Amino acid sequence: MNLFSDIRALVIEGIEALQSEGTLPEGLNTDPVTTEPPRDPLHGDMATNAAMVLAKPAKAKPRDIAEALAAKLRADARIASADVAGPGFLNLRLSPAVWQTLPAAILKDGTAYGRSAMGQGKKVNVEYVSANPTGPMHVGHARGAIVGDAMASLLAYAGYDVTREYYINDGGGQVDTLARSVYLRYLEAHDLSVDWPEGSYPGDYLIPVGEALKDKVGDVWLDAPEEDWLQEVREFSTDAMMDLIRADLAALGVHMDHFFSEKSLYGTGKIEAAINSLKAKGLIYRGVLEPPKGKKPEDWEPREQTLFKSTEHGDDVDRPIMKSDGNWTYFAPDIAYHYDKVERGFDLLIDIFGADHGGYVKRMKAAVSALSDGRVPLEIKLIQLVKLYKNGEPFKMSKRAGTFVTLRDLVDLVGPDVARFHMLTRKSDAALDFDLDKVVEQSKENPVFYVQYAHARICSVLRKAAEAGVDVSDATLAAADLSGMTHPAEITLAGKLAEWPRLVEIAARTQEPHRIATYLSELAADLHGLWNRGNDVPELRFVQDDPVATQAKIALARSVAVVISAGLGILGVTPVEEMR
Repeated sequence: MNLFSDIRALVIEGIEALQSEGTLPEGLNTDPVTTEPPRDPLHGDMATNAAMVLAKPAKAKPRDIAEALAAKLRADARIASADVAGPGFLNLRLSPAVWQTLPAAILKDGTAYGRSAMGQGKKVNVEYVSANPTGPMHVGHARGAIVGDAMASLLAYAGYDVTREYYINDGGGQVDTLARSVYLRYLEAHDLSVDWPEGSYPGDYLIPVGEALKDKVGDVWLDAPEEDWLQEVREFSTDAMMDLIRADLAALGVHMDHFFSEKSLYGTGKIEAAINSLKAKGLIYRGVLEPPKGKKPEDWEPREQTLFKSTEHGDDVDRPIMKSDGNWTYFAPDIAYHYDKVERGFDLLIDIFGADHGGYVKRMKAAVSALSDGRVPLEIKLIQLVKLYKNGEPFKMSKRAGTFVTLRDLVDLVGPDVARFHMLTRKSDAALDFDLDKVVEQSKENPVFYVQYAHARICSVLRKAAEAGVDVSDATLAAADLSGMTHPAEITLAGKLAEWPRLVEIAARTQEPHRIATYLSELAADLHGLWNRGNDVPELRFVQDDPVATQAKIALARSVAVVISAGLGILGVTPVEEMR
């Protein structure tokens, strides 16, 4: 059930009726017609822009169209009033019966209420986290992991076929540095002293890896030259780091469908195949790039390189894919990786990158556009930094990691549910302050607590009613008589519930899971508002002396719990049944 879609369909029927009568011309495009909550709730329950968007193509005055359409809408039993405002906006109030039947529809659908077929089963690849396998993930990775995972769940809820993917950056020199660092820990495991060179990874997290390497090979490599052990230690170290990363992600509630190794692109012909695909389209050439901005001509050394003509697909400049020495640039394997995604048949690609990848967006979008002939869109979401605070002061680094606060530190301090919800309270391209004290504070200023408290309150009411012998099963509540649900606070809460299916589609369309967290906070506020009104107005209390009246009141509350549970499920947060 999607009440906003239902009323929009009614508006379209009204337009078609006016066309049949000759009041409006045939052939009007009604796609821009919307039905949405009014900016000011005092104006009504819904508003439609129909008259405004149809006026020009219909060659008619907006108010004239609005008045004619209002007359059609008033004839429907669901519409209590239809009033024209301003130049031609149409404000609608729904009859009480509409709101009174909504809880039953929600309880019958359960957590499927709000699910959408908007995605039509289209295949979407969401790539996120993709941290270098050189150590434990930090708080910035945590935010990327949470946003990516919630986005994947949101898209699946909206009807897309979603694949969660992690790209293992194991093809570059940083993995050689990891292997050499593990080798130093291997020497230490044999009680040898070592010197840590600049740029190595001295964190304590490699101590058990060095010890595990000792257990595996003994003293075989103690005096061996690097060429004897580097490749094997590299693979051993990468596997160990990926085990650590998988465990950290699992602690956060994140599980990937697919891990893709960058290393698998080298020596397999996959990079060459991607570049040849671009070459066949006339997009690869030998040339000399212009000096970068800020460089004086005398400081610029022109050199011929192999270039991708990315400017033909929206980039600012063409991009090198092969160095003058014949080696691939970092861009080449990224092109090949996305070519692989296109070849796997995805209809949409979404990459979740850190904010420091902003300069990479246009070239990557150009590459996918060229590889897919514009068929497969690539959306890139940039994740801004997270600043941790405790006791009002910046939170210091992790001793284990040596240089940063790890994802596991965060989970251990506040738990996965708090971490996930709070990371989704702001749009991902906005910086986020994460106060370790405030996020566990039990107050209405803390959105995590406020939403969970709403769910727990409802569960408490259900338990209390059940203990009094009232049947509070969803099937029974769905059949309850809600004709007495007329108080403005109850209608406000029902109105917020009606927004859920529409909100899901908007959040999925914009790929913004933070909208779910915002909606849940608003829904929780309306629930708490109704609860508090019950302190002064006894007939608003959820538990009444009459079991039948109790069931009617609880049906609305239980509907709120259903939607909160569904929303938290998208965010990857477990709803609580009681606060501790």
